[in-house]
Amino acid sequence: MQGKGLITIVAIVLGLICLNELLPTWYASKIERQATAVAGDNPEKYQKEISRLSKDTLNLGFTKLYYTKAKDKEMKLGLDLKGGINVLLEINQRDLVNDLTNYSTNPVLIEALNKTDEVQKNSTKSYIDNFFDQFEAINNAKGTNLKLADPELFGNTNLSEIKYNTSDDQVRSIIKRRIDLSVGTAFEVIRTRIDKMGAMQPNVQRVPGTARISVEMPGMKDIDKVKKMLQTSAKLQFWEVQQVPEIAPYFQTLTTMVAIKGDSMGVAKNTNFMSLLNLDKLRANGVASVKLSDTAAVNKILSSKVGQSLRPANIKYTQFMWGYKPEATDTESLVLYAIRGNINQKAPVDGAVETASISYDELSRVVVDMQMDSKGAKEWKTLTEKNVGKPVAVTLDGRVYTAPNVVNAIPNGRTQISGNFSQEEAKELVDVLGAGKLPAGAKVVQATVVGPSLGQESIDAGVISFAIAFLIIIVYIIFYYGGAGVYAVIAMIINLFYIFGIMDSGDFTLTLPGIAGIVLTMAMAVDTNVIIYERTKEELFAGKSILEAYKDGFKHALSAIVDGHLTTLLTAGVLFLFGTGPIKGFALTLGIGILMTFFTSVLLSRVMIFSRLNKGKQLSVWTAPTKNLFRNTWIDFIGKRKYAYIVSGILTVVCVASIAINGFKYGIDFTGGRNYVVRFDKAVNAEDIEQNLVKMFKTEDGKNSSVEAKTFGNDRQLKISTDYLIEDESLKADQTVEQKLYEGLKANLPANTTLHDFKSADKEHAGIISSEKVGPTVADDIQTHGMLAVAAALAGIFIYILLRFRKWQFSLGAVVALFHDAVIILGAYSLLHKFMPFNMEINQDFVAAILTVLGYSINDTVIIFDRIREYLREKKSLTLAGLFDDSISSTLGRTFNTSFTTILVILAIFIFGGDNLRGFMFAMLIGIGFGTYSSIFIASAIAYDFLKTGKEDEVHGKTTSTKEVLASK
Repeated sequence: MQGKGLITIVAIVLGLICLNELLPTWYASKIERQATAVAGDNPEKYQKEISRLSKDTLNLGFTKLYYTKAKDKEMKLGLDLKGGINVLLEINQRDLVNDLTNYSTNPVLIEALNKTDEVQKNSTKSYIDNFFDQFEAINNAKGTNLKLADPELFGNTNLSEIKYNTSDDQVRSIIKRRIDLSVGTAFEVIRTRIDKMGAMQPNVQRVPGTARISVEMPGMKDIDKVKKMLQTSAKLQFWEVQQVPEIAPYFQTLTTMVAIKGDSMGVAKNTNFMSLLNLDKLRANGVASVKLSDTAAVNKILSSKVGQSLRPANIKYTQFMWGYKPEATDTESLVLYAIRGNINQKAPVDGAVETASISYDELSRVVVDMQMDSKGAKEWKTLTEKNVGKPVAVTLDGRVYTAPNVVNAIPNGRTQISGNFSQEEAKELVDVLGAGKLPAGAKVVQATVVGPSLGQESIDAGVISFAIAFLIIIVYIIFYYGGAGVYAVIAMIINLFYIFGIMDSGDFTLTLPGIAGIVLTMAMAVDTNVIIYERTKEELFAGKSILEAYKDGFKHALSAIVDGHLTTLLTAGVLFLFGTGPIKGFALTLGIGILMTFFTSVLLSRVMIFSRLNKGKQLSVWTAPTKNLFRNTWIDFIGKRKYAYIVSGILTVVCVASIAINGFKYGIDFTGGRNYVVRFDKAVNAEDIEQNLVKMFKTEDGKNSSVEAKTFGNDRQLKISTDYLIEDESLKADQTVEQKLYEGLKANLPANTTLHDFKSADKEHAGIISSEKVGPTVADDIQTHGMLAVAAALAGIFIYILLRFRKWQFSLGAVVALFHDAVIILGAYSLLHKFMPFNMEINQDFVAAILTVLGYSINDTVIIFDRIREYLREKKSLTLAGLFDDSISSTLGRTFNTSFTTILVILAIFIFGGDNLRGFMFAMLIGIGFGTYSSIFIASAIAYDFLKTGKEDEVHGKTTSTKEVLASK
């Protein structure tokens, strides 16, 4: 066999590379199992045992294994398998634009920025592209004829490369480059902060073409700490402070107005605003001391339109900011400060910190010492000279850490922050300041938290489903193909070894959908072997020797295998290009699996089989029960196509009607919102829980937010979804939702469950075991990318079929069949989502399922089309109908075996693979079934109807009574 030596060498080299990459994972797991066996559930004892075992080494001759190095190099597991936190951060590009314009107050600029903020909510374009579009539209509408290089815009000292005569196109290019550099700076700052947090195997990536940064930290539990660390811009600012005499008249006016217009200010008319302020308790240089429970009401009054309109000239630009935390003398209240602002709200001192360290003041309280950069030091000197004897506020990200009186001017940029810190809080602040400031604010637009117990359950479910699926394939393929089936199993085992090795060597992350992709790859490997062995059986029945039959079997099967692999690879590529998170994980393993399947099941399997045959040994390609299955089966498919059209037509009408009437249950990644999976210590009623939560999640105007509670897996688990406060992407909003969720579920939780326990539940405690948040802008992007993915897949498949088969009729039949499959799946989800006991949301996982089904269906269709193309060359005496019937009938063995094994595999994952995958696998089950049906009765039938000429010809061979002649004659 040509190339035998090369294939063998490649297989050995690839195997050694994979072995070298997988050994650290094996060794790290071995050490951890030993530590667990000794320590049990005691974490302190476990760490001591790990430390002891870490001193051991394993010398294998070609490499030495150490636990610490092995741990760094072990295979990465996704959050759904290990537990942890994933957040998608978005850098505030309005802040970047403001900085680049030197905080210009040009009215056209301000209006363009405000309009861009609105448009961005429902746009997939970048912020800066939308800004340029809005600026141009407003500039033209007002006739102001401003150039982007104008000194009031980007032609300022912050951008020395922009001159008065720089064209708008050049300015756009410069601004985009500067913003990209700023996002790059933010990426480095965030990566440094994560390193300081001590996260194991963190994964930090920029999202191409956006100002977003994806951060994944397996094993981390404290989401609030992570969000705070990542969102803090470290923008240390110093402001002048206004005191009570300046603000008091305004507060008196507000008190009077609340009694008249309280409803429109978000509070009850009987609210006594002055009593909320507790001025008699005020000790710091603030303007109020407000109980924690009253801060929300004060915020509503101060930020209301009525409150804003009543401001006198002296506090028109005043910013009201809260203290960082309660004072030591009053732990139940927060101090409210009045910060003297200006028209562009630019702080008098806004310098980066060069160094920061923990220290102690004369009373042994924890403080943070810091040294400003040169620019900040100069501004700080000016501010302190101007405000000797007056208070100056030190703020970080809109919170006042301290507001002491200035004793004398500070010329060297050194200062101290005190804020009633604990040692841990001071360390977090020092870490943030030491990592550098973000060039702009950052907000979490998407977040996923998976508890470690749920991660372990996912691993167990994944391993069980994987083992059962693999066992099913082994038993079936050996039963059906005998000795040849054994070689197919060997090829699949090598295939799996290569897939895991490549995943590890490429530093890719293995996720639960990724495991599903690997299992589906095994089904595709079965398909490859089925094509080869079915063709080999045909050659044996034609009277050829075993050696010649295998040679021709591999030869004639190659075309169909290449077509099937390329179409599936095309689908995986589209999924990876347009998908996010779980979809990418599925697409990645599917893509790697398809490539390795071709190498192992076609090339390596051929080497192994012919090594045996060339020695004169036999190799059966059937067993006694399966030898003649489908051998003489012939069905009049074309003659029955009109019945199929009727059935499909009725199903399509029912599905379309259901979609129009019932609609879908959209997931939060399409609509925006929050999901919580909550575990209880006893069975709960989802409807009762939902009614209780509806009362909790009311908006400020008294309207109910969307709330849904549904049983998830068993009657002691609920999946709770809500869009309450989803427009507010602050950490405080997340904490408010969790607080309300806790209060709404408290009656169903164990009596001693605290909010902290509730937010960090494990297998022994009730509470949140996973959560997910998707902001509205991210939801729009996911929805758009999902539709683009489906459109791109259909277009790509149409073009590929057209190029491969040279007839548009084949492409039309294939795409109509795929559209038919998609409508059936969508219709099933529309009809059944209210009744099924598992998740049937339309989300990005569903899009992945649709695209996978399309890839599988086209693979099945290609096999039939490939046989039709072969018969078009070889059986020109047949009528077109006869040729189509012969082609479909001759591939029935392959169609049945592939579909049957794939359905068995999907059923194994559906039953044993865990709750998160059931909706995904249900779509696959429907899709595989109807995909097989549509390949025969839709794709082939439509291709036939558009190929036929209507002319009659003499019938030769086994065919139908229809006598349309070949279109080619």
